[in-house]
Amino acid sequence: QVQLVESGGGSVQAGGSLRLSCVVSGYTYSRKHCVAWFHQAPGNEREGRAAIYTGGGTPVYAASVKGRFAISHDGAKNTVYLEMNRLKAEDAGMYYCAATRPPYDCESSGFRSDGMDYWGKGTLVTVSS
Repeated sequence: QVQLVESGGGSVQAGGSLRLSCVVSGYTYSRKHCVAWFHQAPGNEREGRAAIYTGGGTPVYAASVKGRFAISHDGAKNTVYLEMNRLKAEDAGMYYCAATRPPYDCESSGFRSDGMDYWGKGTLVTVSS
C-alpha cells in the first residue's frame, strides 16, 4: 500500500523560506511514477504547484511558483522535497503530497489533482506579512 507522509510546514514571514518533505513508501519494484505537491487555500480548490518524475527528467511547475519553488527527489531516502522561497501571503494554506500509479511521467502528461492516485494528509503553511 502506497503511503505519503508530509512534514516541514510551519509559520514564516513573507519573503521567507520553508522546505517541505514527503516520504513515499509502498511502491514495489522501484517502478517510476510522478510525485507532486498541491496547495489548497481556505475555500479554494486544490491546485498543483510542482511535480517530479522519479525516473528523472525536468520537474514541472505552476506559473505562480516558477522561479521561487524547487522540487527534488532523493531516491535513496524515498523522499520528495519542495523548497519554497520568497513566500507570499497567497502561498499560505495546506500543502499535500500526491503520487500516481506507475508508470506515469508528469513532465509529459502534467499533474492534475484528479490524476493523482495517492494522497498524504497535508502539512500547514502560514505566511505572515
